[in-house]
Amino acid sequence: MEPKVFPEYLAAAESAGAEVVPMGPTVKGLIWLDYSKPQDLEKMLDENPQIEWVQLPFAGVDAFSEIIKRPVRFTSAKGSYREPVAEHALALSLALMRIIPERVRTKTWGRQFADSLYDGNVLIFGGGGITEELIKLLTPFRSKITVVRNQKKELAGAFQTVPFGELDSQLGDADLVILAAALTPQTTHLFDSKKFDLMKQTAYLVNVARGPMIVTDDLISALADGSIAGAALDVTDPEPLPDGHPLWSAPNIIITPHSADTRVQVVRLFSHRIQENVRAFATGSGWVGQVDPNLGY
Repeated sequence: MEPKVFPEYLAAAESAGAEVVPMGPTVKGLIWLDYSKPQDLEKMLDENPQIEWVQLPFAGVDAFSEIIKRPVRFTSAKGSYREPVAEHALALSLALMRIIPERVRTKTWGRQFADSLYDGNVLIFGGGGITEELIKLLTPFRSKITVVRNQKKELAGAFQTVPFGELDSQLGDADLVILAAALTPQTTHLFDSKKFDLMKQTAYLVNVARGPMIVTDDLISALADGSIAGAALDVTDPEPLPDGHPLWSAPNIIITPHSADTRVQVVRLFSHRIQENVRAFATGSGWVGQVDPNLGY
């Protein structure tokens, strides 16, 4: 951790009782802040086998999929950014269902159209903290919420919670599908033309998870031929999405630049996660966001 670049994280660690020092043979805990260079983390762990705990920076740990299999305790930021990401997902959903993409671009009075979340069927793919927060936000809309997740545990407030294997059978009932799961080999390119064909032509898709969960070319085709009514993406594949990419001009699409949680929000929320896990490291209990290497998140 470079204190000149991340003074907030330095302060968070120290406020929880940690002493931040240069890497050396006495260091047993590591706060890793660079998601883009997993190979550097791998090298550091190779050179410092005494490290017992690594705090990773984001909720998704797909970039570290091999590293997390090591006999080291890894914690992630899962759950830290649940509130701003859920808020963003709700904003994107409402904008889609009110055809805001069309209205902000038009120069004419145009058509009257609106779909409503009230009493609608919402399918959320993923059962983590973002989903828990979304359920709270959707409660005033009386939405009938189906959660598709990788664990059998029921989620409070959901109409039903079903395993991944039942995704296909549930897609046809959904008015709104929100992707909020971790990217794993099981979820990579899961939403393809076959999945879009199972959805209603009046259904909307929102992705606040990871871009590669969707086959981009298939989504472009589904929007073009009306297989689904619209899509909103805070994450894309590729990312950043290049200027001129066909996805930019797809009908009824909203694309935000991975901004569901901004730097200001991330710094505040991740600082709290650092404090929690520094204390857990000192006491041996109370870990938050521990990574399960078998699940991949």
